[in-house]
Amino acid sequence: MAGLRYAGMALLVIAATMAMTEANTIVVGGSENWRFGYNYTDWALKNSPFYINDTLVFKFDAPHNVYLLPNLYSYIKCDFRGAKLLASAPTGAGEGFEVVLNQWRLYYFASSNDKDCSDGLMKFFAMPLPHWQ
Repeated sequence: MAGLRYAGMALLVIAATMAMTEANTIVVGGSENWRFGYNYTDWALKNSPFYINDTLVFKFDAPHNVYLLPNLYSYIKCDFRGAKLLASAPTGAGEGFEVVLNQWRLYYFASSNDKDCSDGLMKFFAMPLPHWQ
């Protein structure tokens, strides 16, 4: 019984240590950047979890852009009514455009050009987790 208690405490310490990370800066898409034809939903799943105060960097060229969609319905339907334009082509060049995930909530990102979003590729969502402190 005591062994299980110590094992449980050790797992708790390991989990807390892993969660106490500094904020990260993450380039969306990695070396692929933000471009048509790349599956960002898969990318987000492979690169999560994200944490509160992590910074996402969107690097892209024309004709792409980055919108923050207001809800799940807008995300699923690629409905940009009520969405907030975060960055257009000139902003994504060079060092890119940064978004700080500063709240514990769902962030829905998408590009509105042509078939970017409707093909299900240039969109993803992130739910940053709190850091343990």
